[in-house]
Amino acid sequence: MKLTTKGRYAVSAMADIAAIGGDMPVSLSDVSLRQGISLSYLEQLFAKLRKAGLVTSARGVSGGYALTAEPSKIRVADIVAAVDEEIRTTACAPGSVTGCQGTSARCLTHDLWDELGRQIEIFLNAVTLDDILEKRIAGMAAVNAPKIERIEAAE
Repeated sequence: MKLTTKGRYAVSAMADIAAIGGDMPVSLSDVSLRQGISLSYLEQLFAKLRKAGLVTSARGVSGGYALTAEPSKIRVADIVAAVDEEIRTTACAPGSVTGCQGTSARCLTHDLWDELGRQIEIFLNAVTLDDILEKRIAGMAAVNAPKIERIEAAE
């Protein structure tokens, strides 16, 4: 499983804009400097984010990009999806007749990795830009974590 720079950079840049004010246009060159992301890469990402309706753009001296909604309404999953990021945790394509091993068979751990992918999707759908700004992320995944009882080895 790998979340590439497309998804990570898009979320970082959107969080940057939200932190500056969100509803006022922010220059991508400023975001580039603050986040250490190539300006040309940001331009590519923001074209997709604008097409998805997550940001608006304004031209001119005070131009830039602004969020189309409150940070509490923009989910991380929507940002990741807008830049065509696919988070795959299995070697086989979803719905494919070819399994993980190149045949019709799935690998022994297929269900484990497939469920991990669903958990990542659930988590990213639960997190908003506001959660990032307010530093409410740490511990979110553990809210419904099952209790694990350790069995001591008999001596």
